[in-house]
Amino acid sequence: MIENRIKHRHLSSFVEVARLKSIGKAAVSLSISQPAVSKTIRELEEILGVELFDRSHRSVVLSYYGEVFLRFAGASIAALRQGVESVELALKQGASIVRVGALASASSRVLPEAVTRFLGSSVGTTPQIITADNVAILNQLRAGELDFALGRMGSPASMVGLAFEHLYSERVAVVARREHPLFAQGAGLGRLSDYVVLVPPSGSIIHDHAVELLIRLAVGPQLRRIDTVSTVFGRAFATTTDAIWIAHYGEVVGDIAAGTLRELPVDTSDTFGPLGLIVRSGAPLTLGAELMMAALREVAGEVRAEGER
Repeated sequence: MIENRIKHRHLSSFVEVARLKSIGKAAVSLSISQPAVSKTIRELEEILGVELFDRSHRSVVLSYYGEVFLRFAGASIAALRQGVESVELALKQGASIVRVGALASASSRVLPEAVTRFLGSSVGTTPQIITADNVAILNQLRAGELDFALGRMGSPASMVGLAFEHLYSERVAVVARREHPLFAQGAGLGRLSDYVVLVPPSGSIIHDHAVELLIRLAVGPQLRRIDTVSTVFGRAFATTTDAIWIAHYGEVVGDIAAGTLRELPVDTSDTFGPLGLIVRSGAPLTLGAELMMAALREVAGEVRAEGER
């Protein structure tokens, strides 16, 4: 691709020659030799396949193509300069905080690795992780109490003034402790209603999915149910009792990998929902927030590569 061949030296030489209308003056301004400037301009013209300067004049005059390219070259250099200045300012300001709101499933799955990579960036910024349900996260973000959030897209009304960037999709999981009687040979799921079921409460993102799963499994109104969105309580209760836990897959993926919890053979392929970055529309982001979001995009890409959507 052409843009991959264009270097900063091409842009800076071109912009200086156009600004000063002289190759010699541009060379002095850039502290390089005049032949080096001429060679760089020729390289840029060869890459673009057009002449950027009209060489029929005695002075240096931009061609039509040069006039067009100058607008974008100047903007690119200005953006780069602004980026460098932003980094320098952030470093001079010293320690700062990036406030991230996150669903429990995201806090367990992608956030730890993203924070580890973020801390390696050495920008002197302290991550502050606030875990809550999706509604609370969106309200805190809208109020300016968070820099950004990692959650699910809410209803149209709840997303007013916010922007969502999809990272990956996650399904619901139905789990129980590894020695649960339902895993016994031939047990089946017909006796599921014999056990307490932990269910996300009404109003939570995956509540409807949980209810649909229970209906599909023919669990009747006699169900003994506990409504909770607490990952800490759900994990403790499910691993020490015969309770069944319906949760985000990201909340329990570590427990499944460790062998403390197992998934029941329930088809949850139709429960996938999008998780992503949520920001206030038009609100500027700090350098720390930008770097944290970049780390999350990277880790989420690896999750997608593992087979998640």
